[in-house]
Amino acid sequence: MNIALIGATGFIGSAILTEALNRGHRVTAVVRNIEKLPQHVNLTAKAADVTDEAQAAALFAGQEAVVSSFAPRGEADQYAGFLDSYRTIISAVKQAGVKRLLVVGGAGSLEVNGVQVVDGGGIPEEWKSGVLGLREVLYTLRKETDLDWTFLSPSAVIEPGERTGKFRLGRDDLLVAEDGKSHISVADYAVAMIDELEKPAHSRQRFTVGY
Repeated sequence: MNIALIGATGFIGSAILTEALNRGHRVTAVVRNIEKLPQHVNLTAKAADVTDEAQAAALFAGQEAVVSSFAPRGEADQYAGFLDSYRTIISAVKQAGVKRLLVVGGAGSLEVNGVQVVDGGGIPEEWKSGVLGLREVLYTLRKETDLDWTFLSPSAVIEPGERTGKFRLGRDDLLVAEDGKSHISVADYAVAMIDELEKPAHSRQRFTVGY
């Protein structure tokens, strides 16, 4: 497939990029610094600001899907940074005529016994603004009727690790493994994301992945 990937040099975005290229997809990587990208025959590097709607829409045109691992950088108000930027990204995707948007979500809006993690006191204060902003992005997507969107939340801990291809999928509840941990490797998160790209199973839904 022809896909645009926002944030392809980040921790999660770079894993998604590797997985997509390894499966033969043609990726247009939309990043701040193209020098951080690897060389690959199926990779087109584009330095762009996705918070500029016209610029983003021009890059998304002709793509079959947009995968976003966007995160605001250096902004004091992470809540507004996520929400305002994703409003622009969503509008640019629609302006470009792309129907599918897959978003790297957060774990804070997942639930434990009916209470979202971010509301249960389990998030460090310095992270809270961004977590709440990304939750608001999910709420915004749930009101979206034009796009075929998907929001993939990781487990509580997403960390470096091997690509096993063996994990569980869930919906709105935090997944906890038999060892009592809620975790997923970034490589296996990327597998779940590209699986969803290739064989959509969570249209206009949030889902989660964990061991």
